[in-house]
Amino acid sequence: MEQNLCLDGLRAWTYGLYLVSSYDEKHKNALIVNTAFQVTAQPAQIAVSINKNSFTREILLTSGKFAVMALEEQTPFVFIGRFGFRSGRTFHKFENMEISVGKNGCPLLLQHTLSAVEASVLRTVDLPTHTLFIGQVTNTQVFNPTGKPLTYEYYHNVLKGKTPVGATHLS
Repeated sequence: MEQNLCLDGLRAWTYGLYLVSSYDEKHKNALIVNTAFQVTAQPAQIAVSINKNSFTREILLTSGKFAVMALEEQTPFVFIGRFGFRSGRTFHKFENMEISVGKNGCPLLLQHTLSAVEASVLRTVDLPTHTLFIGQVTNTQVFNPTGKPLTYEYYHNVLKGKTPVGATHLS
């Protein structure tokens, strides 16, 4: 099967858009992903897929801890651009942002997020372009119980959002 045919078929699948954060002794960072999901209920485990070139992935590999926050449907483009299209290597993403610190130490953004799930890495799966992090859920918080989640489909079809070439290599 040709590469573009495979991708065309996958575009019919829908995902949420999530903010993933991590920290280590020197850095804290976050990026936007569209691949985060619950793996098991008992015990509660989640997984996130992060591009191997991203700064957040480097930090997560060091710390072994992460938080995943569901974004709200009204998330503005400037927020998405800050966490999705700029590198934490050269830009302080949390400057002037409303954050708290999760029980596992990860930064939690309170703006434009519905909830947070904190986790400790149990294992990683090496994929050609990404690393899949599987984590044990250690804490959850709900920030906006009535908000509607931002989906990848809504981002593309209603907001007319695009993913710039190379954006997945930055965060």
